[in-house]
Amino acid sequence: MKEMAGELPGVMNALMGLHSEVVKDGALSARTKELMMVGIAVALRCEPCLWKHVPEAVSLGATREEIIEAVSTAIVMAGGPAVAYGSLVVLKILDEMDI
Repeated sequence: MKEMAGELPGVMNALMGLHSEVVKDGALSARTKELMMVGIAVALRCEPCLWKHVPEAVSLGATREEIIEAVSTAIVMAGGPAVAYGSLVVLKILDEMDI
């Protein structure tokens, strides 16, 4: 993302501003939103997204069980490929974090 920020500073600043605005506590807590982003990232198979959102969810108090349950929502929405992807990436991140 740093490289892209150097190439497209206006776009990346706008994206980061949008991200900051979206993840604020509101009707949904920031923790809930991060858990949603974990599920969406699994469904979209975005490993860099997971490396951002899994640790962020943990830092906001999400448990391993909550994160795995968020992955389960992606499995329902994305089917078998989400099972394979969630197993490969999310479990690796959680294990590296010792969560």
